[in-house]
Amino acid sequence: MAVIACLAIVAALMGSLLGQHDGAHAAPALPGSWALGAAPFAFLLLAIAVLPLIPAIAGWWHSNVSRLAVAATCGVATLAWITATMGAHHAATLTRHAVLDEYIPFMALLFSLYVISGGIAIRGNLPAHPGTNAAILAIGTVLASAIGTTGASMVLIRFLLSVNKERHKVAHTVIFFIFLVSNCGGLLLPIGDPPLFLGYLKGVPFLWTTSLWREWLLVNGILLALYFLWDRHEWKAERRKDISRDEHAQRRISIDGRLNILWLLLVVLVVATVDPSRPLPGTEWKPFPYLRELLMLGLCALSMSFTKDAVRKANEFDFGAIAEVAALFIGIFVTMQVPLLVLKEKGAALGLTTPMEYFWATGSLSAILDNAPTYLVFLQTAVATPIQGAPLIPVGDLGQVSEPLLTAVSLGAVLMGAMTYIGNGPNFMVKAIAEQRGVRMPSFFGYLGWSCLVLLPTLCLASRLFVAAP
Repeated sequence: MAVIACLAIVAALMGSLLGQHDGAHAAPALPGSWALGAAPFAFLLLAIAVLPLIPAIAGWWHSNVSRLAVAATCGVATLAWITATMGAHHAATLTRHAVLDEYIPFMALLFSLYVISGGIAIRGNLPAHPGTNAAILAIGTVLASAIGTTGASMVLIRFLLSVNKERHKVAHTVIFFIFLVSNCGGLLLPIGDPPLFLGYLKGVPFLWTTSLWREWLLVNGILLALYFLWDRHEWKAERRKDISRDEHAQRRISIDGRLNILWLLLVVLVVATVDPSRPLPGTEWKPFPYLRELLMLGLCALSMSFTKDAVRKANEFDFGAIAEVAALFIGIFVTMQVPLLVLKEKGAALGLTTPMEYFWATGSLSAILDNAPTYLVFLQTAVATPIQGAPLIPVGDLGQVSEPLLTAVSLGAVLMGAMTYIGNGPNFMVKAIAEQRGVRMPSFFGYLGWSCLVLLPTLCLASRLFVAAP
């Protein structure tokens, strides 16, 4: 929490120093050597995918200090290229944007949900039957829209791993958990997933996302059915003595640290109502910058103060998983500024006109660029390419966007954020917690293989049914 607070202070100072000059500097044209500027981002993705697979380096890479060193080096290389080709002021402006506008709010929200949910210990044990596991995933899928994909993931992943601790094959359960709870389940409300939250901040009506309930039901229903069939096959292949041990390890379910449910709900309320760009509901007072983040961190402090140490100890709670996300995503948020610049300048040249094209373009890039900023880029592009005769949805200062395009962009960003470990913040945290519990998770490319085998066909079907030209 101290690290995030320090970053917020540094970013705020940077913003105050630069803000008075922003209007005097027009953004320069994208240099022709933009591929060189995007190289650090590509290298960072390659490092995340490949370094854990190299035995001589894997041990070094698993240190968060090492991850931060690689991420920071890539970030510095990106800023050096921007400075050399576009000027120091533009490099500073992009740095402020990456840190101040994106990384700090992103990490403050993830950190708050991680810490508070880490104080909720679901004790007890159930037989790790396919039906039990599927029911836990279904509950998490519903909770994802109510308390966010991060909150639902952190509340349930430890309990799910505890239920399955007598079983040997657990990785597939964690993978489907990432698909469902950490991503696809958060489609129904803006607080469910970061891209939808950014859309709400831009002016998309709060309840508009509830119109996506058919897509939510189809995708999550198919994934739950596939999981049940897959897990039943794996359960039958488990050793009989392990199944017997699991059956006799039942204990009554109880929830400790229930006060943290209140703190979680208050985080949701803060996220939904406190926005520096608009007055508080029912008032004319605009919150000052970072009030939302300070309130969330304050709720973290309350959670740490009022939760017994025994509860967090029962959860095997530590800061390792969130530290891994913080270390890697600071590099991702800085280095991806160049690919986003390319997308903003050349996006119109892509010739996107139909909802299907917007769905796949948004989704494909959401899988590797982080789905929140990718959503915003394609939302802005969609505003500029209206569909004649289609209903229009107001998007604040951006204007209006054709509803079929807004639907396509929203679905692509949220659903395909599950395609890789870096597509959405909770993905990495769930992976890290599972590995801390001894689950051998697939590599970056191994997880991508699962996504292509299971998730991609499901999304192809959903796009055929729901993302069609009007």
